[in-house]
Amino acid sequence: MATITKKELVNRIAEKTGQTKIVAKEILQTFLDEIVRELSLGNRLEFRDFGVFEVKPRRARRAQNPRTLQKVEVPPKRVVKFKVGRVMRDHVSDGLARQEARAAGAGGGDAAKGAAAPPTS
Repeated sequence: MATITKKELVNRIAEKTGQTKIVAKEILQTFLDEIVRELSLGNRLEFRDFGVFEVKPRRARRAQNPRTLQKVEVPPKRVVKFKVGRVMRDHVSDGLARQEARAAGAGGGDAAKGAAAPPTS
């Protein structure tokens, strides 16, 4: 599994659209800035089939420092939640199935090849 950076996404977008990397980077950065701006205003962002970003409040709570075991008060805060959309969920699930199939195929066992063909006479 690889980590894809913003730079890599900019390169892909520039290549697919025929735009310069500078233009692609400005568009991508503007898009990300607008997502942050809307979420900071408490707005919900819905991208059909991709997913939904929304801000949810988190209550204050008592926690424990694992190193010192000291009780600590954690203040209330707002957190961003993401609910995956149907198309993304299906693509990611299919991607996992393909990875598992490739891993099974790399094993070289009979299970990876499927059922053996019956012998012919």
